[in-house]
Amino acid sequence: MRFLATFAILLSFWILLSGQFDPWHLSWGVACSALVAYLSGDLLFNGPVGREKLRQGWRFLRYLPWLLRQIFEANLHVAKLVLHPRMAELIDPRIIRFKTRLSHDLALVTFANSITLTPGTITVHIDEERHFYVHAIDRYVAEALPGEMEERVGRVYGEDDG
Repeated sequence: MRFLATFAILLSFWILLSGQFDPWHLSWGVACSALVAYLSGDLLFNGPVGREKLRQGWRFLRYLPWLLRQIFEANLHVAKLVLHPRMAELIDPRIIRFKTRLSHDLALVTFANSITLTPGTITVHIDEERHFYVHAIDRYVAEALPGEMEERVGRVYGEDDG
C-alpha cells in the first residue's frame, strides 16, 4: 500500500510539473515514479497508510496555498529592503533561537523547509532538544518566528494541542 500511495503521489506530481501527456513523457513518468516509490516508499509513509495519513495529506495540501502566500509576501518584503535607498540601515541580519512545540520528524522537517523557502529566512540548525536556529534578514522577519507557521504545520501533523 505504501508503494502505491507513494507512486500515485509522485506520478501526479510528475504530470503536474511536466504538463506533457504524450506516451514518451508519461512512460518516463511511470518508470521514474515507480523506481523512486520502490526505493523510498517507506520515507514518505513510515507506517501503515490509513485514514490518518490521508487526512494528513489533505491538511498538507490545504497548507500549501497559505505557504505560497507567505513566500510571495516575503519576496515583496525582501525586494522592498533591497531596493530601498537606506538598504544598509534596514537590513539587520541575526540568528534567532527558539524552541518548537512540534515533535514528529516530518513536522520538524516541514517547518524547517517552510522557513527556508520563505525569503529572508534560513533554518541553520535544529538541535536534539528541538531548538531552531534561524538566520533572519531583519528584526521584522525575526519577530514573526515561530508564529503562525508553526501553528499551521502543527495542525497538518495533528500536533495542535502543543
